[in-house]
Amino acid sequence: MAKVQDLKAQLQADSTTSSAPPSTDKPWKPQSERMKTDRSSGAQLGHIGKTLEMSTQPDDVIVLPVTGHCRCGQAWDAVPVQDRLARQVFDLPEARLHVTEYQAEVKISPCCTARQQAVFPTTVPGQVQYGPRVHALTTVLNTVHFIPLARTAELIRTLYGSAPCEGTVVLNLNLAAERLEAFEAQLKDALRAEPVLYADETGSKVNGKLHWLHIVTCASYTLYGHHQSRGHDALVAMGVLPDYRGLLMHDAWRTYLALPMDHALCNAHLLRELRGLSEYFQQRWAGELREALQLVYHQRKTKILTADSIVAFKARFDALVTAGLVSNPAMERVEGQRGRVKQNRARNVALRCQRYKREMLRFLDDEGMPFDNNLAEQGIRMMCAKRKISGGFRSKQGGAVFCRIRSYVATLQKQGLSVWDGLVSIFAGDVLMPAF
Repeated sequence: MAKVQDLKAQLQADSTTSSAPPSTDKPWKPQSERMKTDRSSGAQLGHIGKTLEMSTQPDDVIVLPVTGHCRCGQAWDAVPVQDRLARQVFDLPEARLHVTEYQAEVKISPCCTARQQAVFPTTVPGQVQYGPRVHALTTVLNTVHFIPLARTAELIRTLYGSAPCEGTVVLNLNLAAERLEAFEAQLKDALRAEPVLYADETGSKVNGKLHWLHIVTCASYTLYGHHQSRGHDALVAMGVLPDYRGLLMHDAWRTYLALPMDHALCNAHLLRELRGLSEYFQQRWAGELREALQLVYHQRKTKILTADSIVAFKARFDALVTAGLVSNPAMERVEGQRGRVKQNRARNVALRCQRYKREMLRFLDDEGMPFDNNLAEQGIRMMCAKRKISGGFRSKQGGAVFCRIRSYVATLQKQGLSVWDGLVSIFAGDVLMPAF
């Protein structure tokens, strides 16, 4: 019966009760763990809205004259203009490729007949090539917006009448990754110096085989890595966490817990697990612990949490975890059974809460410590979008190239820098570096 109950829980699991992605949920299922308030939905009182404002310097002005005659017979052409009413249309200019021709002068000395030619710019290596903005646009479409190679070329051809082939797009991506090698080295050094980092991982396909996309991030920097391993080998290849000695926020994946550093565990994952135990396994202690955890987080968020409330919550946390262990006694070893005795899901969660209480409740003692690992989960969500739009990668190199460019793009976005200017600078030969 316990096995049947566990299987039923697996079938009914969704993003609110497990680590399943929200994309697998039914549309009517609730999506948020936030506590409801008395505020109405939508923009709040005092919110400054945004609208399209008229330009003070329009590019073109078209005057619409009053013509014809008035009902009294007066010709409007002879009447002076009293006033003008203006309306503006914001539209895209006609799209076409701008062609620049470089002509290098060739001279021959009249004295010794030596021939001398002017030097072409380093950005013009061939007789005909696309410029840095075209290369940047292919990179934006493919790496930032996940449009496949063929559709990237087709989109540019539709807009501009000409487009690079798929092979050229791939060469652009490889060139961008090569020129961002120094950026990635500085990025890793900057991450190792941060006091708090966030880590997560998600599945990614390479030629149909399962690989993993990893993220290590903070408020100012983001590093992505692609590896066939989900475990320690991938972290070593990324080159940040094995040497990191700050505090790492994660989802209790055992690979992270084995690292020699301080840890903080994501409480959003814990809330989902407690909800699943309460709804599918009728674990009363789990439902009460979930409500208490939500309440104390809401009090912290609204700045009404007091020291006495923290002490009371920690005592209730211990009592409820103990109740969970009592109501789910340890499974006895069967004669002849080898290895660790498998415990039920409720006992495993209670044991984790007991063992990692300090790591789970760090947010109560440190105002700068977040409640969850959303910063890493938000950063890794784009990989789920890529899987849906353009699938996986054709090679390991393709995954590594994608991650390096995405690391650059995400870091620029976090620092408020222009992604477009940054990508153009890569192909112009002078990479725009973020602040380190």
